Amino acid sequence: MNNPATRVWVIVPLVASLLMIAPFTVDAYLPSFPAIAREFGVNDAAMQHTLSLYLWFFGGMMLIHGPLSDRFGRRRMVLISLVFYALASVGAALASSINELIAARIVQGIAAGAGVVIGRALVRDLFEGATAQRVMSNITFVFAVAPAIAPIIGGGLDAVFGWRSIFWFLALFAGVSMLGVVGFMPETVGAHNRQSIAPKFILMSYIKALRDGSFMGLTLVFALLFAGLFLYIAAAPLVLMGHLGQSPTDFWKFFVPLVMGLIIGSRVSNFLASRFAPIRTVSFGLFIAAIAVAFNLMQSLWFMAYPAPNAIQIGWTVAPIMLYALGMATAMPSLNLMGLDYIPAQRGLASALQGFTQMMLAGVVSGFAVALLAKNLLWLALGMLVLWGIAALIWLWWLQNAPRLGFASERPPTGC
Repeated sequence: MNNPATRVWVIVPLVASLLMIAPFTVDAYLPSFPAIAREFGVNDAAMQHTLSLYLWFFGGMMLIHGPLSDRFGRRRMVLISLVFYALASVGAALASSINELIAARIVQGIAAGAGVVIGRALVRDLFEGATAQRVMSNITFVFAVAPAIAPIIGGGLDAVFGWRSIFWFLALFAGVSMLGVVGFMPETVGAHNRQSIAPKFILMSYIKALRDGSFMGLTLVFALLFAGLFLYIAAAPLVLMGHLGQSPTDFWKFFVPLVMGLIIGSRVSNFLASRFAPIRTVSFGLFIAAIAVAFNLMQSLWFMAYPAPNAIQIGWTVAPIMLYALGMATAMPSLNLMGLDYIPAQRGLASALQGFTQMMLAGVVSGFAVALLAKNLLWLALGMLVLWGIAALIWLWWLQNAPRLGFASERPPTGC
């Protein structure tokens, strides 16, 4: 795969499939929340634990996957993680209690993070500049299909075969991904640039990264933007079936527009890659998200004062979420790649810390914020406003400090 064009066509679907495991694991079983709760006799809080605990272990293990891939190689670590993920999915399908299901979800979380961490690092290993941003945008375009089709597939499997079939499907997906890794994934960490896995070295490397204001600023901006979107993803069962009177097979009404926003945003990022500096792309994405937040708040206030039929209200509820997803997807590739460039010798570790921050915040949103805010659509809109607002403030701070930190704010990225 010496030809860059050939590498792009191979790496985009391969990395996208690795990244798709995460949204599939989250979104595919959301339509089955009521069925699982009924079978095991548990409440909504217990069901949220199957999501939040998955996310916390998913994010926590990223801190391990990154350094391990810097030491033992990207390919080997991905294959090992996919084997454990497939076994955990089988365990979830066979669970006889909510505790067994939660345990299987935890193992899924432990294994699933490797694909996200290593996939992003692999892109930066192979590509640079505008090419890297375009590749990451194309990966976003491909893997964005997952949040749309996952709940549709999950709802259909639940309706026909029951909720357990969803986890059999996830085991099969992991098996197919393994075949792709074996056949097409190159090893980008050679013997000459492998990093130590001595605990002290890893700890000091993480401390150094955490103290790097430029890197952590970019990491927090994306994590907070993602949390604003994930607030609605995690609350989707309560919003759609609770507030808007939809059925488990109607999740497409929420997720298809959301993914359309992600896809359009990835195309916008791709278009801007060789035309503007990454900083301008991020600012544009945040501006689009700002419009979405304002739109969401206004429509929530309107329908609280003037209730409408569910068929009308669902369209107005979903529209600003789609626009927010568009803004986030516009900013995401540049935020991730700029962050990785601050720690070039340990991109696995840097990618791990990016993913850890993102998933820990998503876990907090799922485990605590959803239970507090999902009782009222206006509260959810205010939650999104707060998360976006903090992200915007950090970005403004970063812009003020970017020249001092040595970042080229005005120069478009160069290709490889």
